[in-house]
Amino acid sequence: MKRKVIENLRSWKKEPKKKPLLLMGARQVGKTFILRKFAEEEYANSVYLNFEDSPRLCKLFDTSLDPKKILKALSIELDAEIIEGKTLIIFDEVQECPNALNSLKYFYEQARDQHIVAAGSLLGVKLAHIKGFPVGKVEFLTLFPLSFLEFLEALNEIRLKNFIEELKTIEQLPPNLHEKILNHFKEYLFVGGMPEAVAEYIDSKNFSKVREIQTAILNAYSLDFAKHAPKKHIMRINQVWDSLPNQLAKENKKFIYSSIRKGARAKEFETALQWLVEAGLIYKVRLISTPKIPLTAYASVNAFKIYLVDVGLLGAMALLSPKTVLYENELFHEFRGAITENYVAQELVHSKYQLFYWTSEGKAEVDFVLEQDDSIYPVEVKSGNSTKKKSLRVYGNKYSPKILIRCSPMNLKRDGDVFNCPFYLIEELRSLIKGL
Repeated sequence: MKRKVIENLRSWKKEPKKKPLLLMGARQVGKTFILRKFAEEEYANSVYLNFEDSPRLCKLFDTSLDPKKILKALSIELDAEIIEGKTLIIFDEVQECPNALNSLKYFYEQARDQHIVAAGSLLGVKLAHIKGFPVGKVEFLTLFPLSFLEFLEALNEIRLKNFIEELKTIEQLPPNLHEKILNHFKEYLFVGGMPEAVAEYIDSKNFSKVREIQTAILNAYSLDFAKHAPKKHIMRINQVWDSLPNQLAKENKKFIYSSIRKGARAKEFETALQWLVEAGLIYKVRLISTPKIPLTAYASVNAFKIYLVDVGLLGAMALLSPKTVLYENELFHEFRGAITENYVAQELVHSKYQLFYWTSEGKAEVDFVLEQDDSIYPVEVKSGNSTKKKSLRVYGNKYSPKILIRCSPMNLKRDGDVFNCPFYLIEELRSLIKGL
């Protein structure tokens, strides 16, 4: 299964004075697979350590963090030759071995010619609570679930994927082509981008089997909460996690603590929320008071929306029926468009946007507000084919932006100051904006 992140890894390999690399990402997004594939394609050999499967390996880092001593111990323990520049050293589930994590700074300072990559499912949580970790001496890269375009490639729709990536002008696609892509997009909304779920769909085209895998992944996440979260927060993390489909089912998707349980307050659950953010399982989209650069300076601490790392997992949590994929546009409308909004949020995160939203005293709400090239763009998500754009117009009349962006199932087009971006082109939005 081809992933775009492999190009980032190749670029890292070519850097003359590289830092050790930390590959971040939620559990089961494919970090181990991609690192093994990278090692197989780009190196003469590799040395692989999994600190979760083999805790005894952590003892190799107990006596010294000197890279020379560590490399010698690894070579003996694993009966492997380690050659500078030709061997990729992989520390997997490195969050289970703090000394191995800390050793990366010494590899940077004393053994820069060694190619070393570390990965872990809860690195965000771990790093947020390690005092003195030298962030400037490691490089970070995040792996997400498969995007829609990666999903197309996994389906062997290579020409279709290449066609989308090569679009340069804002012109409507031929109706039959638009419908073909839209049908694959509906499949993606159900399957999502978790590699195991995608692989099952490719093999069986069975939505029920895909759902079984998604449920197993969700169960594994719950086990992670119990194993890795502070004991005093485990119950609250589970309560926040379980409340997410209900939070997104509301017309106003602002996160409400009382939706977790009656009388709940921010003080009780903010740590649990932050743990899920650091684990890479949810994205927080903050409300801005006014759309000015930088947006983060105008973002509220207390008002925000929450979206899941993967739209397929959201559907599994909400018990979305596979039948919705078979009906024309039913999937787009499931629980007030939460599925499509979640999809747009995760694709924008993949594209390295910071996410914000805007409201106007209950009169209008713009789902996302993006900052790009010293300009600000409002984005409204419309689940149906309606051309109504009340919220965008309210925003446009007040702030007069260059362009108003509507994401919907409709075809690619520009109508005056309104740019309609089909859902399947969100991944290309950054380049499309440059051409507007």
